[in-house]
Amino acid sequence: DVQLQASGGGLVQAGGSLRLSCAVSGITFDDYAMSWIRQAPGKEREVVSCTSKSDGTTYYADSVKGRFTISSDSKTENAVFLQMNSLKPEDTAVYYCNAHSNWSDYWGQGTLVTVSS
Repeated sequence: DVQLQASGGGLVQAGGSLRLSCAVSGITFDDYAMSWIRQAPGKEREVVSCTSKSDGTTYYADSVKGRFTISSDSKTENAVFLQMNSLKPEDTAVYYCNAHSNWSDYWGQGTLVTVSS
């Protein structure tokens, strides 16, 4: 049974920081590209950041470059993290973690990030 459990969201003032975590079980973690994807009210989903151990690539949306950092841990725990600094009101959204491979696609339940101005 595949599970992606996202946590760490909350209410923060503009300029503040949050660290999102996504605990992953039921898959071979290193076989998957791990992403954080967000959806703000009334807007389309946006891929915020993605990391892939298989090809060593990392991606950040232009809107978060220099402020957000994605990391993963497949040694002690299968988890992916998103450190979010210098948060802005426009970062307000539900943040989902996603595990993607050529044959499967899994989603966590989402965690709400609200940034007040």
